[in-house]
Amino acid sequence: MTRSTARRPRRRRNFGAVALVAVGLTAGALPTVPGSAGASEIPKQGREVALEELKEVFFVGNNWEGTADVINSRGDYARIGRINMIPDKKERLWEIYLNPVKLAFFLGIRLGPGEGHDQYVDDMYTTKDGKSVVASRPSFADVVSIDMESGKINWRFPVSGFRSDHMAVSPDGTQVAVSSSISNTVHVLDMATGKEAGNFKTGDKPHENVYTDGGKYLWNMAIGEVNTDMDAPWQDFTKGDRRITIADAKTFQVKKIIDMRERLDAFGRKDLSDALRPVAFTPDESKMYFQVSFFNGFVEYDVRNDRITRVKTLSKNPDTSDERTTYVNDSRHHGMSMSPRGDKLCIAGTMDDYVTVVNRETLQEGPLVTASKPYWATVSGDGKHCVVSESGTDQVTVIDFSTGKKVTSIPVGDHPQRVRIGHVPTDWTGPATG
Repeated sequence: MTRSTARRPRRRRNFGAVALVAVGLTAGALPTVPGSAGASEIPKQGREVALEELKEVFFVGNNWEGTADVINSRGDYARIGRINMIPDKKERLWEIYLNPVKLAFFLGIRLGPGEGHDQYVDDMYTTKDGKSVVASRPSFADVVSIDMESGKINWRFPVSGFRSDHMAVSPDGTQVAVSSSISNTVHVLDMATGKEAGNFKTGDKPHENVYTDGGKYLWNMAIGEVNTDMDAPWQDFTKGDRRITIADAKTFQVKKIIDMRERLDAFGRKDLSDALRPVAFTPDESKMYFQVSFFNGFVEYDVRNDRITRVKTLSKNPDTSDERTTYVNDSRHHGMSMSPRGDKLCIAGTMDDYVTVVNRETLQEGPLVTASKPYWATVSGDGKHCVVSESGTDQVTVIDFSTGKKVTSIPVGDHPQRVRIGHVPTDWTGPATG
């Protein structure tokens, strides 16, 4: 398999002196999960609210550009509009430049996880009525709600610490959870007002958030330190406390901590990192699949019996170096989704430049579809396709779950990452003043 000629050159991760200053300033029983509605990212109520007045779409977050492209969630996947996710950019930058500590972290994000760029939009979800989109903005260390018609900010919530990251919306669509990756905290906010409903502490560098059991529990996966070049297996101790934290979604009390290191060791895979990247639950939530740092493959975890059952190693691109320090933020593979029936997994082979659909029963991988630095994978509105962001070529690519073959690609903005289902008014084409 050969690489795309349009690919950007990779940058070796190097914080530099400013980033090291920023790092120096940060010295700081499993719930039974019965069969349920599943860990869906699409709020059920959101699908039921005035459907005749709303259009289901994808929001594609262009991280380095600070915009979100809105495209059809099925069919032709055509772009129908774009929204500026940083309308307050000048105000935020002045605030940062006047504060030496904030500036140190801002530059640290640019030189570290941003690969030389500012991270303006990470994750996003729409409100149930489709009138607003709520987004996390890592470089600005906040979460904002933006009016879909005017493009103006409804509310802003600065997270604790200095960087916001992955989010998850509650199944009823009323709350959004956001990881504050430097303060090791998950904040849960009211979608309508931005007021904090509660929070809980996590492991180091909280990352992915997932609601389970119909919204009863909130899972957070901490990935630890991923922005240094101390990536050799013997240096693993420098990566910090990586664990799953499971909290009650109403009281925010931590109910269970899962140390996946123990489970991996018991399965005989001491060689694998325990830094969990994207995850995918089966429809009945009995099994969870997850990617880990440095690994071209994924792990199957039996939730009910609390043990790892299978590990799948996927194909290597012969052009991809085995030198770990060349992997972006330690992630060799980053992005996975599951078909609605739970029979197929779609895997983004980020550093190996491909996407593949895997049969969940046999773990047999399908065709390797060439993709440039694919960074996220989700499911189309009709459930037929896997939709992947190609951050290396600024496009979204659609893969057929049944055949494993490419359907189409759609150009988007600079460095697309998260792709989320949302809703907008049926006649929406973009903010009036965006």
